[in-house]
Amino acid sequence: MQWKGRRESTNVEDRRGMGGKTLVGGGIGGIIIMLLVTLLGGGNGGDLLNNITGTGTDTASNYTPTQQEQELKDFVSVVLADTEDVWTEVFKEKGLTYQNPTLVLYSGSVESACGTAGSSVGPFYCPGDRKLYIDLSFYDELKQKFKAPGDFAMAYVIAHEVGHHVQTLLGTSDKVMPLRQKLSETEFNKYLVRFELQADYLAGVWANHAQGMGVLEEGDLDEALTAASAVGDDTLQKQARGYVVPESFTHGTSAQRKSWFNKGFQNGTIEGGDTFASQNL
Repeated sequence: MQWKGRRESTNVEDRRGMGGKTLVGGGIGGIIIMLLVTLLGGGNGGDLLNNITGTGTDTASNYTPTQQEQELKDFVSVVLADTEDVWTEVFKEKGLTYQNPTLVLYSGSVESACGTAGSSVGPFYCPGDRKLYIDLSFYDELKQKFKAPGDFAMAYVIAHEVGHHVQTLLGTSDKVMPLRQKLSETEFNKYLVRFELQADYLAGVWANHAQGMGVLEEGDLDEALTAASAVGDDTLQKQARGYVVPESFTHGTSAQRKSWFNKGFQNGTIEGGDTFASQNL
C-alpha cells in the first residue's frame, strides 16, 4: 500500500503508556455491547471478561515509542484518513453526513465507554463513544499468530472496525443489539455473524475506493483476504480446540469473511451489503 507522505488523520488519540481504570460510561451494559459487537482477530467473550478491570486509576508513564511503533502510528493514521475521505464521499452521495470516528492507540489496557479491556481482546469499536481502539502490538500478532503479514492486512483490520462505525451511523447497530434480549444465544449469534460479515463487506467497499485512489499495490488485496480468512470462526476454533462449534460462531467462517469482503471490493457501494437479507451466507 502506498501510504508514506500522504495525509494523516487528526482524529487519533494516543493513550499509549496509560493504564485503564474502573468501568465507565455504559458500565455492564457497555461491556455486553463490546462482547457482542467489537471483537476481531480472535478476540472472544472470555478474553474480554478476563481482561476487564474493575478498580484502579489511570496511570501515565514516560512512554517512548520505538521507530517501528512510530511508523505504525503514521500508517494507521493514513489509513484512517483514507476511510474518512471514502465514507465522507459515499455518505454525501446518499444525502447523508459522515461523522469521523476517533482511533485510540493504547498499550496493555484501555478504558472506553464500553468498559476497560486488555489488549488480548484485539482491535475493537465501541459504539458508546464511537471510537476505535487498537494496541499496535496486534500488528505483530497478525503476522505471527494469524500468518497474515503485510500493511494491507492491517489496513483491513482498521477498515473492518470503521465498518462497525458506519453501521452505527446508519442505525444497523441499534436494530441488531436489542435482539439479544429477545433471542436465544444460538439464534442471536446468527445475527452477530451477519453483523460482522456486513462490516467485512464495508471494509471491502473501502478497499474498492482505495484502489480507485491509486494507493493499492500488487498483492494488497491478497493480504486483506488472507487476514479475513485467518480470523474466521472455524479457523480460530480449529486452532484452539481442534474442532468447531458452528452454533457458537459470532463472526463467520473464513470462507464467509473472505467472500463478503470480496463482494464489497467488487461492488464498491453500500448496496449489496445487506447480509441480514441473505439466507445463504
